[in-house]
Amino acid sequence: MMKTERLCAWCGGDMPITARADARTCSARCRVAAHRAAKKRVFPLELTSRDRWVRRSVAKVPLTTVGTPASSTNPRSWSTYRNAVESVAGVGLGFVLNGDGIACVDLDHALAPDGSPKPWAAEILRQAGATYTEVSASGDGLHVFGYADVRQGRRIRREGGYAVEVYGDGRYIAMTSQRFRGAPSTLADISALVGQLTA
Repeated sequence: MMKTERLCAWCGGDMPITARADARTCSARCRVAAHRAAKKRVFPLELTSRDRWVRRSVAKVPLTTVGTPASSTNPRSWSTYRNAVESVAGVGLGFVLNGDGIACVDLDHALAPDGSPKPWAAEILRQAGATYTEVSASGDGLHVFGYADVRQGRRIRREGGYAVEVYGDGRYIAMTSQRFRGAPSTLADISALVGQLTA
């Protein structure tokens, strides 16, 4: 059977040439498996379908699935989501940003002791809209993921004494899967937010 260059979002195999243009899986078996996983999924498919996953240590050092040091700039040290989840190296997962348009806005110390966003963070969340947002490993920060063109990461000090970090390339994010207040498992365009933060 002739193959296209598209890959199955579940198994990573080639998509059959007869597959519809909007098909994401190569077979009924993969479609059912992806559907079952979607019921449990926390991370967006836009992230889990990319082979840019690593493990991480307690100190948030990126690791390969076999426990050796990983690099946010060396694709050979990255893995598929499935392999990263199955690995027992380290204490958790990480996702690598590689400049393909997926960005992360990192809000440190964004949550009050009761878990509610501080006023400055609430405004950033409002501007971000409905996009995947998770509580960071520290428990008081937030990671806001979305689509934006971020060529160079930056830490931005804002009026009020807080800092915001914006990354899109050459960086890995320690992932927790702890969605913030029912945030969707999809990514939205956060270009306007990034533009406002970096202006």
